[in-house]
Amino acid sequence: MRSLLLPLGLAAALLSPWASAQDAAPLTSAIQEPPGRLTLDTALELATAQNPTLSAARIEVDASEGGITQARVIPNPEVSVQMEDTRQSTRATTAQMNLPVELGGKRGARIGAAQRARDVAQAQLGAVQADLRATVIAAFFNVLIAQERVRLAAGSVDIARRGADAASRRVAAGKVAPVEETKAQVELANAGLERIDADASLVAARQTLTTLWGNPSPRFAEADGRLDNLPARPEATTLRQSLDNAPALLASERELDRRQADINVQRSRQYPDVTVSVGAKRDNGAPERGTFPVVGIAIPLPLFDRNQGNLYTAIRQADKAADELRATRLRLDRDLQLAASQLDVSRTSALTLRETVLPGAEHALQAATQGFEAGKFNYLDVLDAQRTLFQARIRYLGVVANSWQAATTIDRILGR
Repeated sequence: MRSLLLPLGLAAALLSPWASAQDAAPLTSAIQEPPGRLTLDTALELATAQNPTLSAARIEVDASEGGITQARVIPNPEVSVQMEDTRQSTRATTAQMNLPVELGGKRGARIGAAQRARDVAQAQLGAVQADLRATVIAAFFNVLIAQERVRLAAGSVDIARRGADAASRRVAAGKVAPVEETKAQVELANAGLERIDADASLVAARQTLTTLWGNPSPRFAEADGRLDNLPARPEATTLRQSLDNAPALLASERELDRRQADINVQRSRQYPDVTVSVGAKRDNGAPERGTFPVVGIAIPLPLFDRNQGNLYTAIRQADKAADELRATRLRLDRDLQLAASQLDVSRTSALTLRETVLPGAEHALQAATQGFEAGKFNYLDVLDAQRTLFQARIRYLGVVANSWQAATTIDRILGR
């Protein structure tokens, strides 16, 4: 009996989980952005290397490989020992190994489902990468817009201060009523509040950007980029031709494939597995003492449990995935057309403001200021010109922001 159990024990020890354990990968240290000027390429590299959401998606892809490895393994054999009677002279001992045999294509279906799960993880990784890239670009240009808004607010404070000084001089000379100086001081205070609000918006935009690579305390001095280069994308008709390669759509398609593979898994489980037993029996009470071979087979009878409930669930979940795929396609198509339309409108508005409205507003303010200093206009004319110019500049920044938001939405949808 000892000669029978020893090889079985060695086999179990060699196949135990401790023989294939692996150490976890060491953690990498975080890299922060440079303290000087930050470019868009550097921001993208930092986010790609250190964004935790992207890292989690990569780990999910790596983890799916373990599912494939597990799906390929065959069921473990079982060692059993039975003893009949405890008296040595009449004792009968049977040692056997039970070998499960999978039928119905269970292993192939299981491997296929695990591979489809890996495909889903890879498609989701692509979607996360596209979303992260678009988010970084949008956050970077939000910083540029916030920086420009701070510069505009500082310019408005300077203009308001010059107007207040001019009003003070004219009041002192007795050319205008003191109420004009009061109006100028109020306008200067409003400009100061606009500067404070612009500074706060810049702080928030900087933190939003650096958080994408895990740094809540920005170190860079200034974002390096130009807002004059408005984004341009093809027309909506051309963009829709690339919709089939959209990361979110591919992820939905891979999920449908995985659900259909799960149907095959559940259908294969309707076939019962058999267990083949081989071993030896030693009977001390037999007339002829010795060791005799033992062979057996066990076949479950699928009278009640035919895995019918799990199969039905898998079929309905595949139907659900198909509906979700159609819904995703419709949603992406709608969002793509809206983003393309928004980009076209925003680009047109930005060009009009930059080429027509802003130069006219600047000229009007210059003329009103010179006329007020010469005594030809009252200060209300200067205030109106100041507000018109400031509102035009803020509107210009707004449409530029809308342009980049629409462009990044297109890139996020199409995975560019």
